Amino acid sequence: MGLICSLDMMDPEDPFLLVPDKTKSQMDLETALQDSAKALDLFLNNRFSDALDLLRPWRSQSMYHAVGYSSMLVMQAGMTFEPNDVEKATTALKESLQTCQMFRKKTTMVEAITEIFYKQPADDLTEEEMHAELCYAEALLQKGALTFLDESMISFIKGGIKIRNSFLIYKECDVWSTMAKNQSDQMSTQAHFRSGVNMGIGSFNLYLSLLPSKVLRLLEWMGFSGDRRLVVQEVGLSQLREGAASNSLRSILSTLCLLMYHLYISVILGTGEANLVESDVLLEPYIEKFPNGALILFYQARIAVLKGNFEFAQKKFLECIAAQQEWRQIHHLCYWELMWSYSFQQDWLEAYQYADLLCKESKWSQV
Repeated sequence: MGLICSLDMMDPEDPFLLVPDKTKSQMDLETALQDSAKALDLFLNNRFSDALDLLRPWRSQSMYHAVGYSSMLVMQAGMTFEPNDVEKATTALKESLQTCQMFRKKTTMVEAITEIFYKQPADDLTEEEMHAELCYAEALLQKGALTFLDESMISFIKGGIKIRNSFLIYKECDVWSTMAKNQSDQMSTQAHFRSGVNMGIGSFNLYLSLLPSKVLRLLEWMGFSGDRRLVVQEVGLSQLREGAASNSLRSILSTLCLLMYHLYISVILGTGEANLVESDVLLEPYIEKFPNGALILFYQARIAVLKGNFEFAQKKFLECIAAQQEWRQIHHLCYWELMWSYSFQQDWLEAYQYADLLCKESKWSQV
């Protein structure tokens, strides 16, 4: 951890340089996790503004409120590509990193050099400090990914360094989680911490295994390795499945990563057949819990498309559109899918109508 802190300090935007050493928040970790779970439920029930309103007041004093708030803005920016949304998400991520830094264990230069040869054991960290590392890694990963939207070589390098540092923190969190798991007096938030590690390590390994060999060679100097591609892929899937099966805050996030892989990535890249059986099993509990949730309806419809049940898929996509009006970007995803489902049926007039809507409303898909 100390080595990573010293690497981060080289970045002029690093929160370590921006955040003063002040009294920590009165929001305790358990309550922060409960609030984050409530916000996630609001989000999945299409109450996006309510979710943000719940998290906003504490985002400068609670790491989980901060990361939850910025993550929702990042998701919105990723769907719109609007410069204003990207700027808001970038600002929120910078603030999240600042908030997380307040709770990370402070490491001196001597300790940082020592840890190059001797890693800090988990029992040297408090429960709160371990979660701070995890939340910091999440925010750093998202900030690195958002940097890629600039599409310049400098942004690519900056984003790659941030993602590399995030990956290193996740690896240390994985070690700490394993050590804590073997201790008799496990921390009360162990399940939430472990599922965060599952999601981070799992998504890294899974999506790293999908990159072309030339790109992987370019990333080797950043500390990534794509050797034994199938092994890395299985490690990623295994970690995400463990996270999805846990009854914790990030269970749904691991589930969404798996659904994205099975229903889109593997189909588009041709890396294998879509695992529709697992997708159905993953989605089933959330269909019961969030029957009108736009994201749940969308993935339900996508599974139907891949099964060739176009009428049912079209019905669910239309229900998804009607379920909420706040984030019209979700409508655009539905328009895209409806366009193709009607095209598969050779209903060209209906397909044209949704293509026309996309052309007029969407910046990411000028059909």
